[in-house]
Amino acid sequence: MPWPLLVAALCVVFAAGIVRGFAGFGFSALCVAGLSLFMSPAQVVPPVFVLEVLASLSLLRGALRHADWRWLSWLVLGNALCIPLGVALLAYVSETPLRLLIGALLLLAATLLRSGWKLALQPTPAMRLATGLVSGFVNGVAAIGGIAVAVMLSTTALPPAAMRATMILMFLFTDLYALAWAAALPGDGAQDLLGGRTLQLALWLAPAMLAGIWFGQRAFVGVSSEAFRRHVLSLLMLIAGLSVLRALWALMA
Repeated sequence: MPWPLLVAALCVVFAAGIVRGFAGFGFSALCVAGLSLFMSPAQVVPPVFVLEVLASLSLLRGALRHADWRWLSWLVLGNALCIPLGVALLAYVSETPLRLLIGALLLLAATLLRSGWKLALQPTPAMRLATGLVSGFVNGVAAIGGIAVAVMLSTTALPPAAMRATMILMFLFTDLYALAWAAALPGDGAQDLLGGRTLQLALWLAPAMLAGIWFGQRAFVGVSSEAFRRHVLSLLMLIAGLSVLRALWALMA
């Protein structure tokens, strides 16, 4: 990669790392949106996937202490069940309209919540499982299931540390689960995902991501529940909006 493009890529990954360190999610969506401006998606997605796993591992120690295990267990179960269903649906339905519909619904939900609209849902086991099922399905179809979880968790009374930690551990599971599916499916699968070019680019970008995570973690310390919720919903609006724009661009193309 030419040096100017590498510097631009490092800046994108650093900024996405700050978001990941602060909120516990958003790294992949922001990286793909930013890096796709000057790299093809086929070049972007594999190294970002590797970096996402590394990001979760770097945040693992603190996440284990603060995660809400009742939420996490149902989210993991729902994702395990529905990620394959979402992937299978793509064999029968065009991907771009689905991305547009899901992105638009998530953007609407995040905008309503950010404007002050209240959604009083009780965190029952059925609601937790439903959130996990929806997240898994959206992950399989559009790879933005984390946004669906963040929207739902932002309506609960979970403390910021618990919400952030639960998201971190859920992402670690979904990333490793996707890697396992890639290795199990016919074809090159994980071999393509973890090829030499992928690992080389991930190695170049990893220090910028880890530095961003370090800054994001320190910004998170001491933040109030209300401020954290506002920042999370603003971030959700940004990511959902980027997803909608990408889908519209693909439709126009």
